[in-house]
Amino acid sequence: MTGLILFAIALVCLFLGYSVAFTFAGISLIVGALTLGVELFEFMPYRIMSIMENTILMAVPMFIFMGIVLQKTGLAERLLESAAKLFGGMPGGVAISTIVVGALLAASTGVVGASVVAMGVISLPVMLKNNYHQPTAAGVICASGTLGQIIPPSIILIILGDVMGVPVGDLFRAAIIPGMLLIVSYALYIVILGKIRPDFCPPMIVNESKRELLVQALKDIVPPLTLILAVLGSIFTGIATPTESSAIGAVGAVILSIFYGGFSFAKMHEVSKETVKVTSMVFAVLIGATAFAMVFSYSGSEYLIEEFFMELPGDKWTFIALAMIAILILGFFIDFIEIAFLVVPILTPVAIALNIDLVWFAILISMNLQTSFLTPPFGFSLFYLKGVAPKSFKTTTIYKGVIPFILIQIAVLVLVLLFPEYLIFS
Repeated sequence: MTGLILFAIALVCLFLGYSVAFTFAGISLIVGALTLGVELFEFMPYRIMSIMENTILMAVPMFIFMGIVLQKTGLAERLLESAAKLFGGMPGGVAISTIVVGALLAASTGVVGASVVAMGVISLPVMLKNNYHQPTAAGVICASGTLGQIIPPSIILIILGDVMGVPVGDLFRAAIIPGMLLIVSYALYIVILGKIRPDFCPPMIVNESKRELLVQALKDIVPPLTLILAVLGSIFTGIATPTESSAIGAVGAVILSIFYGGFSFAKMHEVSKETVKVTSMVFAVLIGATAFAMVFSYSGSEYLIEEFFMELPGDKWTFIALAMIAILILGFFIDFIEIAFLVVPILTPVAIALNIDLVWFAILISMNLQTSFLTPPFGFSLFYLKGVAPKSFKTTTIYKGVIPFILIQIAVLVLVLLFPEYLIFS
């Protein structure tokens, strides 16, 4: 009963807008002290120390640094501009370039907010100038920006790997085909839309020759792509751990900024401050969630939930369906980091008891969280785009635009659910 009270109070406080880290820590301290005794928190310093010594989580600040460097030094802007001109001459070309660059940004940042804001600032004006259907333009940007949830090196995959006790390298490998399937599905939808409704995504007038565009695109795309391949390749081949490869990515991003002339100590100072802010938020939530998980576990609620799911008809499929629905609904209201630290530790023991492949389960969770980023009325990507879109751009326009992409994401999620043997590399 203690765990259920704890969970309910925490959710109510999160819905009311209280700080996530302090909600977790404060509610856990109050409920834990009143029901289990203050002595319980004598173990807390040891748990915090284990977080500080966790080498997997060291990858988080370095991947965040890598992504912010690419964003702040103008490398993301160069990618978008070159890709837009390269594909712009065909119907839906600018939208396809946005999807391609969204995938590249996802593979370099792993942070959804950064990708959506970057493409909203750079790509949206280009599409509107070329008379794109506004909902389509909004949907493409929001959907492409959320690719950072599933395409390695996704921050959520690193967190899920730590929370669920699964090797991060295995999660990165498993996410490759589902991520590629999403990219191809998005692009295919735009190509079909361009054929059926060319007025929705008209071609862009390009004055440069194909040769000039190709040369410029190679200059702007190949070096960042090489860096991404080096980072992921070193993980997949076993040359480096995710933590070591994140260091490669961070240093490589700085070298690229020097190569493209975007480097300055003032920008690096700004990047460092932004990295510290995002990283501090993640680890503050983690420490608060650790206190929450400790009280929840010691109250015996973990076993009650496991017993409840084990007694349901339908075995593992009922559990997976309920888990996916719960995560999708919670994703409307709270961030993916809170879900990873609040809900996933409760679900993981049940998944283990039901002999569910944790790598597959983690990919399903990641894709589900990606869908929740897009789902009205509270999808975070929708508000990221609204924040940088022109004032005349209505919220309802964004809602309409994301609906086809939500359906695509759900279709791919169902495919991964039904055919893991073909779509998951572990």
